[in-house]
Amino acid sequence: MNRRLSTLTGQPRQLDGGVMFGAVPRQLWASWIAPDHNNQIGLASRALLVQQDRQNILVLAGSEGLLAPLPRACSCQHYAAGLLDSLAEHGLGEMDIHAVVLTHLQARLSPELQAAVRAGDMPRLLFPRARYLVGERHWIRASHPHPLDRALFVQPIIGQLESSGRLALVEGTSSELLGPGWHFQVSDGYTPGQLLPEIDMPGGKVVFAGDLLPGSHWLRLDVTSALDRNPECLVEEKERLLDHLVAIRGRLVLARDPAVAMVKICRDRQSRYQPFDHHTELRRLDS
Repeated sequence: MNRRLSTLTGQPRQLDGGVMFGAVPRQLWASWIAPDHNNQIGLASRALLVQQDRQNILVLAGSEGLLAPLPRACSCQHYAAGLLDSLAEHGLGEMDIHAVVLTHLQARLSPELQAAVRAGDMPRLLFPRARYLVGERHWIRASHPHPLDRALFVQPIIGQLESSGRLALVEGTSSELLGPGWHFQVSDGYTPGQLLPEIDMPGGKVVFAGDLLPGSHWLRLDVTSALDRNPECLVEEKERLLDHLVAIRGRLVLARDPAVAMVKICRDRQSRYQPFDHHTELRRLDS
């Protein structure tokens, strides 16, 4: 099967650095990613485009990337390039996407989108011809969220997915819709039932890390975020994933890292995980 991988960039986001780095001292994490005066750090919104046998498949971490951009109130407003613009650089539009794999359904909306949701002006879902693939166990979580993470599940998004008629729940570690060469690991540490797609490529398997491992600074096992629902479980899952990547010489796509799109992983003499062979973007990695 011919397969091509590329990374796409959505609108960057600002999030509280203390939340993203949890118990890590501010002095340390601020040396990794410099915060602004409000303690906000810049993070990427990176997606993976997989093109195989005339199919275009998107892999997204979270569901905010599914929302159509809000119209500008006037031409003087700053235009922020987003996922559709990145897709257009590959000669594709939203009607060309056949499937969207959602690692999980939590969404971090911009202030403008939050205001639109509160006002009842919920944007439509993008990619009207695509099937939306979600882990079955995670769908249950999203449909009946715990009070601790209820605010991260935007119910109008969940409702649109359910009523679309194109929702496909992934029960095991593979999907007939995607065909051979796709394997799903399931993670519970960040949110129960998060899917981590592992894609076969001749140069080695490629894993999309979702929010289990958002960026290269989270390779340290003791670095977790305040958003992780089960930090101890997450650390164990992260260690298993990184050991797996070291053993198979696989590559890791990072959804949130502001500077790094893909890395390989090794262990140093102190058995710490270290990234190498950095790619700031991935443009047409072919099989």
